[in-house]
Amino acid sequence: MAEIGKGVTAGKLAINVQKRLTRAQEKVLQKLGKADETRDVVFEEMVANFNKQMGEGTKLQKDLKAYLAAVKTMHDASRRLQDCLADMYEPDWFGKEEMDALAEDTDTMWLDYHQSITDKSLQDMDMYLSQFPDIKARIAKRDRKLVDFDSARHHFTSLQKGKKKDEAKIAKAEEDLGRAQKIFEELNVELQDELPALWDRRVGVYVNTFQSLAGHQEKFHKEMSKLSENLNDIMTKLEEQRQINEGAIHNESASSAPKRSAPPPGPPPSRPPPRMTPSPNQQQQNVSPFEDEPSVHDTNTDSTTTTLQSAVTNGSDGELPPGFLYKVKAVHDYAATDGDELELKMGDVVLVLAFDNPDEQDDGWLMGLKESHWFQKKDISAKGVFPENFTQRV
Repeated sequence: MAEIGKGVTAGKLAINVQKRLTRAQEKVLQKLGKADETRDVVFEEMVANFNKQMGEGTKLQKDLKAYLAAVKTMHDASRRLQDCLADMYEPDWFGKEEMDALAEDTDTMWLDYHQSITDKSLQDMDMYLSQFPDIKARIAKRDRKLVDFDSARHHFTSLQKGKKKDEAKIAKAEEDLGRAQKIFEELNVELQDELPALWDRRVGVYVNTFQSLAGHQEKFHKEMSKLSENLNDIMTKLEEQRQINEGAIHNESASSAPKRSAPPPGPPPSRPPPRMTPSPNQQQQNVSPFEDEPSVHDTNTDSTTTTLQSAVTNGSDGELPPGFLYKVKAVHDYAATDGDELELKMGDVVLVLAFDNPDEQDDGWLMGLKESHWFQKKDISAKGVFPENFTQRV
């Protein structure tokens, strides 16, 4: 209630109080059926549409704000994810600079998307709903003026029907009725023009809101799709780089196998093809290809080999190949690079054999035959040389 002394006189305050009392009495009489009420069914439908339109618009505004909050949350989550990726991405990895630029572009895309929806869809909706409070207040005022009009009408009628007619009072009542009717009709006409137009305008508002939202979504997801594709390419190439580096480490490990001693200057001598182990007499008669007399080294080596062969053969009951020395097991795969080399798979058991010609044995290399092959075929033609450090003795 307005306070006296702040632009409101005691007389005006009393008039307002009297108006509220008169309206309250009129509404009670109308509800009791003791006074007729002016009704406008068409206008009531307009008001119902207005209330529905305001409710729908308010809900849409609320949901748009919730959507924007979700976009903000997704932006924050995306930024944290990109920061985490940037922190763990080591400088020597593929695409470090591209990754940093991609993170910055992603952050900018989220910012633009959020701002675009705020500037267009949400602000347009806010502006659309801003007109509803004023219209709602004028509808309420129109309802009050209608009650005033009905009250003035009933008062004037009652004075006219009275037995004792007071012409002065009747004239005053008629004047009050005319003034109340004028105020009511002015408000009523304005609202009857505005409410249908506002009701029709809702379609364009919804179209613009969702069309704008859809356009921003399409642009955002299209650009974000490109950034996601770039990120996928960077990750793919990083994996390729890792595999290349891993292969280089594996090759370096494989290259640690002892290499055959380099041949002397000049044309390399051709390696004689693998041959069957010679008889003991042939081993004893083995002579150096560069001397007419047997070498002391060859004689000693042949003697040791013969002793080992005899010791093993005597305990094998004829089940192991001639020249067998001991067994080894492959602890690494070995890919043969020459025709006289033995291909190994990890876990293969190999029977180590003596070289036909000890001079052919290089440091770190052994001659052998896979045990499985011997037991299946009893044939030593499949023997070959292999690096000793790829095996362990069993």
